[in-house]
Amino acid sequence: MGAPIVASVRTTCPYCGVGCGIRATPTVDGALIEGDPEHMASRGRLCVKGSALGETLGLDGRLLTPAIREGGRLRSTSWGEALDRVASSFASIIAEHGPDAVAMYVSGQLLTEDYYVANKFMKGFVGSANIDTNSRLCMSSAVAGHKRAFGEDLVPGCYEDFELADLVVLVGANTAWCHPTLFQRIAKAKEARPGMRIVAIDPRRTATCELADLHLPLKAGTDVWLFNGLLSYLARSGAADKAFVAAHTAGLEAALLEADRCDSIEFVARTCGVDPRLLVEFYEMFAATTRVVTAFSQGVNQSSSGTDKVNSIINCHLLTGRIGRPGMGPFSLTGQPNAMGGREVGGLANMLASHLDLDQPAHREVVRSFWDAPRMADKPGLKAVDLFRAIEEGKVKAVWIMATNPVVSLPDADQVKRALERCELVVVSDMTAGTDTAAFGDVLLPALGWGEKEGTVTNSERCISRQRRFLPAPGEAKSDWQAICELARRMGFAGFDYSGVHAIFDEHARLSGWRNREGELPRQFRIDGLAGMDRAAYDALEPVQWPLAPGREGTRRLFADGRFAHADGRARFVATAPRAPANAVSGEFPLALNTGRLRDQWHTMTRTGKSPRLAGHAPEPFVDLHPHDALTSGVREGELARVSSRWGAIVARVAHSGGIARGAAFVPIHWNGQTASDARVGAVVNPDVDPVSGEPEFKHTPVRVEPFGVSWHGFILSRQELDLDRIANWTRVRGAGFVRYELGGRDPVSPEQARALLGAGEDADWIEYEDRAEGMLRCALLVDGRLQACLFLSRRPDLPARAWLGGLFAEAELSAKDRATLLAGRAPRQGLDPGPIVCSCFGVGRDTICRAIAEHGLTDSAGVTACVRAGGNCGSCLPEIRQLLGTR
Repeated sequence: MGAPIVASVRTTCPYCGVGCGIRATPTVDGALIEGDPEHMASRGRLCVKGSALGETLGLDGRLLTPAIREGGRLRSTSWGEALDRVASSFASIIAEHGPDAVAMYVSGQLLTEDYYVANKFMKGFVGSANIDTNSRLCMSSAVAGHKRAFGEDLVPGCYEDFELADLVVLVGANTAWCHPTLFQRIAKAKEARPGMRIVAIDPRRTATCELADLHLPLKAGTDVWLFNGLLSYLARSGAADKAFVAAHTAGLEAALLEADRCDSIEFVARTCGVDPRLLVEFYEMFAATTRVVTAFSQGVNQSSSGTDKVNSIINCHLLTGRIGRPGMGPFSLTGQPNAMGGREVGGLANMLASHLDLDQPAHREVVRSFWDAPRMADKPGLKAVDLFRAIEEGKVKAVWIMATNPVVSLPDADQVKRALERCELVVVSDMTAGTDTAAFGDVLLPALGWGEKEGTVTNSERCISRQRRFLPAPGEAKSDWQAICELARRMGFAGFDYSGVHAIFDEHARLSGWRNREGELPRQFRIDGLAGMDRAAYDALEPVQWPLAPGREGTRRLFADGRFAHADGRARFVATAPRAPANAVSGEFPLALNTGRLRDQWHTMTRTGKSPRLAGHAPEPFVDLHPHDALTSGVREGELARVSSRWGAIVARVAHSGGIARGAAFVPIHWNGQTASDARVGAVVNPDVDPVSGEPEFKHTPVRVEPFGVSWHGFILSRQELDLDRIANWTRVRGAGFVRYELGGRDPVSPEQARALLGAGEDADWIEYEDRAEGMLRCALLVDGRLQACLFLSRRPDLPARAWLGGLFAEAELSAKDRATLLAGRAPRQGLDPGPIVCSCFGVGRDTICRAIAEHGLTDSAGVTACVRAGGNCGSCLPEIRQLLGTR
């Protein structure tokens, strides 16, 4: 890393909803990334993704100039020409078909100021609420559940509550991998107070379960049965806080009437597929513990009954009065860095800015009057899945997609392809030029990325933090708010002449206090205590939690006074009738597919895919199966399989983690058309949605798994990217100084074909070894004695380890011994190959850890860290290290 070129800048991580603080120090060849010990959310901690941010800042693959597609080909153009085309198309479509014929699809990757301007543009000036966000796919069920229970989208607690709780219940939340620094706070609290209990409720045995005192492996989709049973149990066992219920809630009778259908432990255990003894242990633990935090994430939200799942959890806290006080309460763990900020500004199609509702005339008038809006949307817009259906049907004729990749991430993703193919105008704003979605763009607009743009984000505990610029704007890239404002002015809209991002934040803050008092439209979301900041004050803004009224400090916890946001001040119990997922498994599709994140990757890998460090832990798409299901499906561990549903199919390598129940399958969400030939799992996922929130069912899609026949397996390491379209299946992985391809092929590959594939001419320095009887081919291309590329093929999938071969690319020249060991396909001595990566922070592999455990008699993770450093930074790998300690 080069020397620093300016002082460090305090900013915020662009990944999960924890909202960790970062100190970024620009250098001549990137940036030094460190945790910010002064940030209240993370106290200096960073996970491996955050630590590796400096490796993702290169301009390779960036979209740097606007472009227009003509005759199927893109040509670079000016911002003026690009926006003129968008403005004229939007204007003519609106004039002919009305404002609902245009739409925007935005993202929790946007900063709050970008989000605010986008919603003002669409809802107040275009006059349509057809603006939705990819947060619809992860947090909209939590929003709907909060509004039903509390009267407003409010997360009651703060991260400190996880450390103060005596019982932490993690529901559908693999916190160890998806919110790592928060998980480490929980782990440290448990280490300090061993009596603290942790319960993990998840169909899979995830890394989070390694810390849990109790794991309930409930059947996917049965959460409402579980928590209705708990509500009934709490009422019958005398755990209800009758005074709190009487003074501060309404609706208990109806909720209990529904819950009492689940008053039998045996019935709930059978329905949820859990051991009755474990169920009783959980119920008794919850009933006996006052300080309980129940945290939930995508496993709850991403469901066709997600809103009811959220309310069934909240019901249990309302009945016991465990809300609004330290160490207790329901807690929604958001998935994206600014999912909460988007909700504040009305980012969803059924919301308005400042926690107001689009379907309420009085609410619309508050926003209309503040914006002086000429054409206010008067009805909710289309939610994400419905929006892309309407595009395919021709009802929506123009769409602007901003900072998201729906061709990969939406369910029934091939339908999204069809929709964009038929759309009259597709505008794509992105950092990356070659995404699956950008391939359908008629107009591409280059956007600033993390480290280049200015604004705020709000994390899961309602903490507003600054993202600050520490890198120059590359090429002609602009902030998203600037692009929107320039379009608005071209369309003749007033109110978009902001002097800077601080002015947008000030308008957002003032709106939160506009008519926000008793007798008008009071709401608990308010940040008008931050109104009036000039550029310098905005630049210096410290992390702070809302509500924040004038003259007050930030608020750690809500509802301490027992007053909620419904007009009568009472929280609502919601009767939650259990229902199974709409699409049941069948003989044709006998397995229930669950999807989710990996520890070291993010969304569709357009950022994390640039980091070699993050590629080692899970380099290929995989389908995790129970061995019995693999056997009945005719597939074997390590081989390729096709996973298919009614909607689409992917190819992935079969894995057995030991954490999957029979009848289930798990596939990660991250691979896209640039990183794998056939692994967009969104194409497989069913498009069923929650009827209240519109959130899709990512956790239960009926699928079948069958062999994907190949005649050989292989891999290539190459300094240059290769064209592998003729190979039956491939995955591309970023290495340190090379690109790695994992391959599965059907047509034979001769040495001559291998030379052509790797670009070796007749006079090239070429070495090869072929064993036709075994179906084996090993070859390498060298340039000036330096390894340029190597290829290994075999009929069997157990190929040589990649790590030590990758290390040869760092050598200035290969020795004769190196050449010989390369063709032999094995490391020259014990210890060179670390095995599959476990600790990405320090690049420590499984074999290295296992050797250290055996040689030094290590018995705990602290010993492993002291010996080989693994687990000594972010701690995300500690659950896997504990597994290795237990199985050595």
